Amino acid sequence: MSRPRAIARLKITLADVEPKVVRRIDVPLNIRLDRLHLVVQATMPWTDSHLYEFAAGGTGWGVSDPDGLHDGPLPASKTTLKDVLEDTGARTIHYIYDYGDHWDHVIKVERIGEADPLLRYPFLITTTGRCPPEDVGGSTGYAEFLAAIADPGHEEHETMIRWAGGTFDPDAAPVEAIDSALERLAKRWSPKPRKPRPS
Repeated sequence: MSRPRAIARLKITLADVEPKVVRRIDVPLNIRLDRLHLVVQATMPWTDSHLYEFAAGGTGWGVSDPDGLHDGPLPASKTTLKDVLEDTGARTIHYIYDYGDHWDHVIKVERIGEADPLLRYPFLITTTGRCPPEDVGGSTGYAEFLAAIADPGHEEHETMIRWAGGTFDPDAAPVEAIDSALERLAKRWSPKPRKPRPS
């Protein structure tokens, strides 16, 4: 990906979850949707172990379901964020991750502006809240999980603490881990310096 000329400020909100989970990020306006998928995975963070789909204006983009249980969306690798905004007129896109748990990320385009030549994108602006654990059972399962870990007298308390890998603070976003993950993506997608041609 060449250095972006334009960036989009995205507000990503995980729907139907309390406490709120919100991320604000800047991404290149011409980012492909398969790469935007990786950005959302990094900003939550999720483990990228399930299918996903972007949806706007009655159209979906993602990857085909290898089991054929889900109607195939258009290929995310062949569409950019700019294409979606121009083709659908949408300023809000839904990113559904894990068809079983059905995590609905509401992505609002807050503004489009010029890229800062001193920054690499994607770039994290702000975070609120911690993402639910993978495979917790969607928003209902997450509410039950939070109730269990908050109450030492709950019959599932010890089991859920162990399952989560220890203490779990729903208000504490792992900012350093998110920054590092986005930096790795930005570095991977940065243009490589040209090698001089042999004379």
